[in-house]
Amino acid sequence: MQRQYSGTAGRTENCQIGVFLAYASSRGHALIDRELYVPQSWTCDRERCRDAGIPDEVEFATKPRQMIAMLERALAAKVPFAWFTADEAYGQAGYLRAWCEDHDVFYVMATRCDHQLTTRADRIARADELVTEFGDRTWQRLSVGAGAHGPREYDWARRQIDGTWKTGRGHWLLARRSISDPTEIAYYICYGPATARLVDLAWTAGSRWHVEEAFQQAKGEAGLDHYQARKWRAWYAHITLSMLALAWLAATKTLAAKGDSPPAKKA
Repeated sequence: MQRQYSGTAGRTENCQIGVFLAYASSRGHALIDRELYVPQSWTCDRERCRDAGIPDEVEFATKPRQMIAMLERALAAKVPFAWFTADEAYGQAGYLRAWCEDHDVFYVMATRCDHQLTTRADRIARADELVTEFGDRTWQRLSVGAGAHGPREYDWARRQIDGTWKTGRGHWLLARRSISDPTEIAYYICYGPATARLVDLAWTAGSRWHVEEAFQQAKGEAGLDHYQARKWRAWYAHITLSMLALAWLAATKTLAAKGDSPPAKKA
């Protein structure tokens, strides 16, 4: 617990921060891994950590480093996934992008408008400057899933950028433009198969909404945020059980939609 910036609250306040890995597919979505973010002011005070039950071997790790640890576990467990996506807090971490490329993990990660990128012509420019050069025919209107008020439609465009070019792989700057307000543009850095289509990148970027849905469902249906834990083990116990409950609900919903039922237990 510490005063720190909370993305959920949109401000700095006294809170705990968790880093989560979600899984999304056409059959459903759920949270599959988690890490408690321990601020450096805590890890520098081992007595304080021991009072909270934090093991001595736990050192300070940035949120992108914690994400790498969870991705490593997902790969080791052979979790089947095609793409990884995250917001700009992770997209700005060059070492996370480099790790993904070293492990051939395809990604679409949000970034800031002022992110300096290198084009294939060795020109360095801001992301928003490169997007202003897109012609009208570059943009394509795509729906990337159903929202609360209908299809989530945006105009999307991309261009190749420089990167660690491996055989059969590519890097792109992806842009998402609001239909109602063309000045509202989101930016993404992408790595994936050279044959990846614009719709593949757009769908991956849009899948981040499943993360928000998973959080809403975990809080509303599995009590993810219904706790007052002040100890390391208690936090992991509560969060893990809530995630397990959400995963069970997601699997049960999928089975019900298919008309199947869980196998009966043998007497």
